[in-house]
Amino acid sequence: MNRFAGKSVIVTGAASGIGRATAVRLASEGGSVACLDLSADALSEVVDHITGAGGRASALVCDVSDVEQVTAAVGAAVDTHGPTDVLCNIAGIGRFHNSTEMTPAEWQRIIDVNLTGTWLVAQAALPHMLDRGGVILNTASTSGLAAQPWQAAYCASKGGVVMLTKALALEYLDRKLRVNAIAPGGVETPIMEDFAHLPEGGDMRRIMRYVTPTGFSQPEDLASLYAYMGSDEARFMTGSVVVMDGGLTL
Repeated sequence: MNRFAGKSVIVTGAASGIGRATAVRLASEGGSVACLDLSADALSEVVDHITGAGGRASALVCDVSDVEQVTAAVGAAVDTHGPTDVLCNIAGIGRFHNSTEMTPAEWQRIIDVNLTGTWLVAQAALPHMLDRGGVILNTASTSGLAAQPWQAAYCASKGGVVMLTKALALEYLDRKLRVNAIAPGGVETPIMEDFAHLPEGGDMRRIMRYVTPTGFSQPEDLASLYAYMGSDEARFMTGSVVVMDGGLTL
């Protein structure tokens, strides 16, 4: 398929996991992809992988919670790849915390990356989309749809992404701009390592309630959904939150 031929794409969190798989997938379908993340070495590997397969990509080191870095990175992406057609906001972090012990700094960092970072990148990309159309795909989570223990900040951030998505979709409903979100369940990505250790007093049985017999999905499973929702095949979708969780939220 060549659904992104001639299109400029930004993918945050592109150094690993869902972001990496999505950058590779959209580039394989003809997209010219700006890969944003914190790790220069990992970004370089992703870009080498894409260009080695005949695709077009660039690496931009960026902390999505820093407005100056976001502004510079989106500007560089536009300079290199042209005005943004598709933005995939995938960068995210998480960790288990007892709510009585979580520090304000720990709370704020999760909110800053997952929610504020999604907003900042969308805000920077919007001026390049409003007069010509485009697609913004945000990354929510089943944790933003159903409560999970020891994840107060993560649940709050992802619930915020859900409503941010809907608010932007409604705000630009009369423009050629679509804003949707994808809500993964458990995915085999590096963020799972951050959730590997329960807080003191945590009960694994309560966590296992959120694992289905299908186990965890792979990043490439999600990348296929980003590719569909970012393409013209999904032209009638806006304000949607699409779950891919192996039946977790049934």
